[in-house]
Amino acid sequence: MTAARTHGLVDVLTEHEVTTYAAKAYQGAGGMVHTPFKCHATRPRLSRGQKAVNRAHARIRALGERAVSLLKGWKVLVKLRCCPGRATAIVAASSCCTTSKPAAKHDERL
Repeated sequence: MTAARTHGLVDVLTEHEVTTYAAKAYQGAGGMVHTPFKCHATRPRLSRGQKAVNRAHARIRALGERAVSLLKGWKVLVKLRCCPGRATAIVAASSCCTTSKPAAKHDERL
């Protein structure tokens, strides 16, 4: 978090209104950085609403975590030797390949 603040990343995200979902460790980052609610020993348990927010937050973060793990597993970015613009297209294409749904089976009775 210190590096993000030093380089002004949090300010840039806030300026451009980019919503960012971070882990509990980044609580207090401010701006457009959203973190889940923490359960502390000195506070009462989380409310149902707070738990619902945490579940929704986890669902959103899971998509990004899954994409990063796939890219690391394929070692796409390690072997890449081109400009960043092409890298973006390659990452988008690989993301599309992993998230596309199989085509519906044709009903032969029609």
